[in-house]
Amino acid sequence: MRTGAYLYPWDVDGDPAAAGRIAGLGLTEVTLAAAYHAVRAVTRYHPRHRIVTRDPAIYYRPDPEHWSGAALQPAVNEPAGSFERAAASLRGAGIGVTAWLVVTHNSGLGTAAGEFAIRNAYGDVYPWALCAGSAAVREYAARLAAEAARLPGIGGLELEACGWYGFGHGSAHDKTGSVAGASGEWLLSLCFCAGCQAGYRAAGGDPVRLARLVRAAADGGPALPGEAATVLDGVRAAATRRLLGEVLAGARATAPGLPVLVHAAPEPRAVGANPGYDPAWLCGPGGADGIVLACTDPAAAVGLVSRTAAAAPPAARIAATLLAVAGLGGDPATLPAQAAAVRAAGATELRVYHAGLAGPDDLAAIGTLGQTAAD
Repeated sequence: MRTGAYLYPWDVDGDPAAAGRIAGLGLTEVTLAAAYHAVRAVTRYHPRHRIVTRDPAIYYRPDPEHWSGAALQPAVNEPAGSFERAAASLRGAGIGVTAWLVVTHNSGLGTAAGEFAIRNAYGDVYPWALCAGSAAVREYAARLAAEAARLPGIGGLELEACGWYGFGHGSAHDKTGSVAGASGEWLLSLCFCAGCQAGYRAAGGDPVRLARLVRAAADGGPALPGEAATVLDGVRAAATRRLLGEVLAGARATAPGLPVLVHAAPEPRAVGANPGYDPAWLCGPGGADGIVLACTDPAAAVGLVSRTAAAAPPAARIAATLLAVAGLGGDPATLPAQAAAVRAAGATELRVYHAGLAGPDDLAAIGTLGQTAAD
């Protein structure tokens, strides 16, 4: 079974032993971050550092002409080219590389250009979440995918947060535990920026009234009326579909035939790193080649995979991501059993999160999974 692990460029770049260590796990491929959000991460094995802190950035060398005239420009991590160096090292060890792009979760761009970020019904701006309803954001996302698609030697793209990021986490110390469950997160993820307000008006809604109703529901008042929810859901779904369509078009114009997989959830109102998409549409004609599911909760993984597999077209790739780091709440010892369960439910391939963050025992468990999958 096709089995890969996630890595950051700094896990490999500058560590001459990294590629061999990863190759020894028996994995088919690596999903390597090419564009990532702000992060603080441990690097257990690197000879020069143990903790890295990065602002949102791309990790490859961009083409300035490609970004000429764009309203949103990606920051470049310096020294540039760590993605290319890490990818070349991994390929030299016989490991395939997929480029991993985080799209609408970007606190750098959202802070610098707040007019393109989510603005909730109270008028609060989410600088960590670019709005899928913004033409400038769609242009940025499409250019990012088009440029990454021509990175040398990659075998595909994986798109994270390619849709409605919304409330989610802001890469800061989070003090939002009183938000009322999934409905509260959905209400706080609804956007009322200028572009989204125009969308609501075009759909027959009054943005001022809709914002008032959302505030009332979020504050514990009456539930949102059905007709209001229909307008809000419809406009958001149309925005995310348009965003993804432009991203896919950008990638395929650059690299026809390059596989593109999207991190997503089959729940329409899902937000964050795995935004909600109907699998039948997502992987339908002209759509993505596959869907990547966050199967980090073993108790819910089988249901998530089976529901997605039932809705997706037969040829769609369905990748289940298993959490392999005990320190992040995973149960590495049960990885083979988890893999067998999601495979039986309809997963066609596996991802392991995260080979760079894994401790020695975690890596040993990943190696066991890699050998089991190979057999």
